[in-house]
Amino acid sequence: MSDSHADHGHTVAAWTAVIIAMVAFLVGCIGVVIASPLVFWIGIALLPVAGIAGKVLALMGYGKQK
Repeated sequence: MSDSHADHGHTVAAWTAVIIAMVAFLVGCIGVVIASPLVFWIGIALLPVAGIAGKVLALMGYGKQK
């Protein structure tokens, strides 16, 4: 293995954003499968929450240190 390790965003901010985005996609997919436009749009509406949560946490110091 190489001694150099590339950082791939292993931070609280990144993981929080990814988990929220995955839940949003899951909700959207469930909405499609059960043919419920309301559930689908709830999933779509959750996607920006992932980005906002990640950015806020990064600004609070839970992101990648520069």
